[in-house]
Amino acid sequence: MKRIGGVLLSLTLALGIFAGCGSTSGKSDAKSDTIKVGVTAGPHEEIIQKVKEVAKKQGLDVEYTSFNDYVQPNTQLNEKQIDVNIFQHEPYLKQFNKDHNMNLVKVANAVTFPMGVYSSKIKSLDKLKEGDKISLPNDPTNEARALALLEKGKVIKLKSGVGLKATKKDIVQNPKKIQFLELEAPMVPRSLNDVAVAVINTNYAIEAKLDPNKDAIFKEPKDSPWVNIIAARQDNKNAENVKKLIKIYQSDEVKKFINEHFKGSVIAVF
Repeated sequence: MKRIGGVLLSLTLALGIFAGCGSTSGKSDAKSDTIKVGVTAGPHEEIIQKVKEVAKKQGLDVEYTSFNDYVQPNTQLNEKQIDVNIFQHEPYLKQFNKDHNMNLVKVANAVTFPMGVYSSKIKSLDKLKEGDKISLPNDPTNEARALALLEKGKVIKLKSGVGLKATKKDIVQNPKKIQFLELEAPMVPRSLNDVAVAVINTNYAIEAKLDPNKDAIFKEPKDSPWVNIIAARQDNKNAENVKKLIKIYQSDEVKKFINEHFKGSVIAVF
């Protein structure tokens, strides 16, 4: 009888251990209330700080990493070091997927940053002189975007139909023989003293203490199609924490913050 009692006691303890394991598993499920987000320094970081504040009140813990380039946010997303990123427009994402054999996906719209032309030397594009230099981002989609903006400003003319794939080779008219300096996007603001004008992504312009509303001599219209997105992986695009983040990011409270804080230099697209 004592032996039977000992066996029963052992079984009871074992069941208690398994029950304990079950409760630990339950705690790990709470990770759906945490999300790791990658953003670029500047406006996206300021916005995610507000999102983090709003999310905390709703039970979602937002942890974010700030990057200074356009490569690491996608690389770390693909490697599952972060859950989503917010920094790029969809044409860039599609090109990045193609170039790096990835399958990252758009899950929601975020904001748009009208690209601008800046100068420390001239006040308007019609003041460009023959042989002047213009710096612009060197990644395929942002270079195409910059060239399209310069075409809109009547500096150059592009081959008809090139659209999002425009490169310098597609310039069919360059009456002032402008020279183009292609740089990594974060480096373009630093070239301002060395060129006549620089075509700068708004997040990097703001980071360089430029005011898009006051300092840009020419910029994209507010209905620009280059909308920044929230991106995820195929395996987590429908995850609960991703859904929660989207709902909070696209809330009225966050939209109000964007409108009041950036005063039109960053536009909510939701």
